[in-house]
Amino acid sequence: MIRTCASLLLALLLWPSAAPAQDRADLSVMLGFEGPVDGTVPRGWRSTAPGAFAVDETVVHGGRAAGRLHHDAGSTRTYGAVTLSIPVDFSGRVLELRGFVRTDGVNGPAGLLMRLEAAGSAIAIADMESRPIRGTTDWTEYRIQLTLDPSGLDVAVGAWLYGEGTVWVDDLELLVDGVPVTDVPRMPRVLTVRETDTEFTAGSGVELTELSPEQVEHLAVLGEVWGFLKYHHPRITSGELHWDFELFRVLPAVLGAASASARNLTLTEWAERIGEPGPCDLCAGLPADLHLGPELDWIGDVSRFGRSLAEYLERVYTNRSAAASQFYVRLRPGIGNALFDRELPYGELRAPDAGYRLLALFRYWNIVRYWFPYRDVIGEPWEDVLIDAIPEIVAARTRAAYAAALTRLIARINDSHARLVGNADVRPPAGTCHLPVWVRFIGGQPVVTREAAEAGGPRSGSGLAVGDVLLSLDGEPVETLIEEWLPYYGGSNRTARLAELAQAMTRGPCTTASVLVERGDTRLEVNVRRLPRDDLRPPPNDRPGEVFQRLSEEVAYLKLSGVEAAQAARYVEEAQGTRGLIIDIRNYPREFVVFALGQHLAREPTPFAAFTAPDAANPGAFRWGYVPAHEPAPPHYEGKVVILVDEATISQAEYTAMAFRVAPEAVVVGSTTRAADGDVSTFALPGGLRTGISGLGVFYPDRRPTQRIGIVPDIYISPTVEGVREGRDEVLEQALFEILGPDADEEEVRALATPPAR
Repeated sequence: MIRTCASLLLALLLWPSAAPAQDRADLSVMLGFEGPVDGTVPRGWRSTAPGAFAVDETVVHGGRAAGRLHHDAGSTRTYGAVTLSIPVDFSGRVLELRGFVRTDGVNGPAGLLMRLEAAGSAIAIADMESRPIRGTTDWTEYRIQLTLDPSGLDVAVGAWLYGEGTVWVDDLELLVDGVPVTDVPRMPRVLTVRETDTEFTAGSGVELTELSPEQVEHLAVLGEVWGFLKYHHPRITSGELHWDFELFRVLPAVLGAASASARNLTLTEWAERIGEPGPCDLCAGLPADLHLGPELDWIGDVSRFGRSLAEYLERVYTNRSAAASQFYVRLRPGIGNALFDRELPYGELRAPDAGYRLLALFRYWNIVRYWFPYRDVIGEPWEDVLIDAIPEIVAARTRAAYAAALTRLIARINDSHARLVGNADVRPPAGTCHLPVWVRFIGGQPVVTREAAEAGGPRSGSGLAVGDVLLSLDGEPVETLIEEWLPYYGGSNRTARLAELAQAMTRGPCTTASVLVERGDTRLEVNVRRLPRDDLRPPPNDRPGEVFQRLSEEVAYLKLSGVEAAQAARYVEEAQGTRGLIIDIRNYPREFVVFALGQHLAREPTPFAAFTAPDAANPGAFRWGYVPAHEPAPPHYEGKVVILVDEATISQAEYTAMAFRVAPEAVVVGSTTRAADGDVSTFALPGGLRTGISGLGVFYPDRRPTQRIGIVPDIYISPTVEGVREGRDEVLEQALFEILGPDADEEEVRALATPPAR
């Protein structure tokens, strides 16, 4: 699961780092915001929210100025981070960032942040997510720490704000093992092969316009062999060879091979140049408690590779070392999912040439083959996907076509954590404006569920009504458009794909659209102007109003979209005396409350999940590992617990539902969730793009799967079009019947479930 809000985590993973400070003598000035400015922004600092960050000479903690980050209702983004990047030219054990923060009217979390990174990837993040700052506060000193990983190249420090309000930050100080970084001796940076081998930095030199069937097969063989050697051969796993560039060195000869035997001879000669692996001192073996083993029977296929190459691949596998580290991948300390921080993004190549496009495909395809814990439930042979994708990626000669090809490829792993980022959204429909409504799929149909706000303005009367079923857009039947667009929308199941599409299907040019709707027994055509929209995140499906509510003397209600971990015991105390507590997870939890709240629901030590993690010595193998469990703590809630889920429930939300489901008499009510769990592993793709995969396998304690299945409700119920039109919350109504009994008065239940005005 992701322990941070999904959109916040994505922002933290992708924020642009500022240019490194060039002189340590200037560093304390820059950290105190006392240096020169570029316009209104302190020089050297970078902001993810243009126009939201500036120097403030009025509200300061010390010196002449402070940094100010401000969001209001008209801001173009809800998340903003400001960062200064500092090169890691020192050694040590613990990094500590100290600084003073003041806030005004912050309605979402905020805090200091520190990110250790390499090649644009986050190695570790500290962000005060577990103890965020909210509301209005005076100047207060905060401290956050990170373990200094030797593979980190830069550390970005600063502050962040999620939501509206103002955050001031001043007098920052970075320390290494308690010593100010300005006083720590410099350490020469050890260059890796990525910095010393620069032959292909300007391009691969490979240009292709079309491929023969034989060349497609040649490239598929090359992609598989290149990926196998990347994670198994000691010269590559030790970082001795720039493996991206080795691909470019052999690629022309493989493309020019006149036959399969000629291709195999080329690859055998290439293997000879790489060298024999040599006998291992401590050879790796497969772990005993194995969930998923590596799929490597193919390496011995003499009919496909020829005897010399097949035997060479077998020797490489047999002689892999149990003690060897992986250069291009490592496991996150304390968690275990794969980190790919040495994969170069080649961001300067805005439209990568054919060689770099093939590198993107081979990199992605092999990361999935060896480091994706759910490759066994992708739903189609992964080898076939490589064959299918090669012609498409070669033909994608523009940046937009390249991004679209990658988007379709990523969608095929059926993982709701996987999407392409770092580029304009190439998924259809195209456009920068939206119909001013929110849409949900109900009974397989797109239904208007809420009116949206104009950018920086009030809700706009659109002519569409809540409960309208969309039948056509600009004359095109919606059911046809859905099937045309869905291949671009990844997800673990159709529910997840449709939920993603629902956010985008109202998009189009900033003009008037013709929308045919079904309204009750009537069909009518409505002309609706598409408008800019501030916030593209769909609103949660939970109940409006306070985070904790007493719906009656017998029923308590808690929604996790606003939950605070520090208040967990108070929520339970306020729910005492009721017959039932409804925990609404038709949303994404504001904070990680799995243990903080779960300990008050369990009555005895209770495991609630089981994890699988990759094995660095056996790429492609996943072993059983951590089994989290609740340790009961007072106060205990003694009533019935009803958990609400639907298509908004994903990742940490699903993990939370699993954790609370072990409460005595707990009942899960709702509909299919998005079926993706496990901490996300992100990585770069050529052209400055990024994507990710679920990095850990998450199962129930009895090892039943959750990926692509989700949290299966005990009682399945989803909204109806009629209920939406009537303003009812039918899922909450069912939860009330579970607590009050099936004979409860229907009108009273409806009244209790009727949501307050938003």
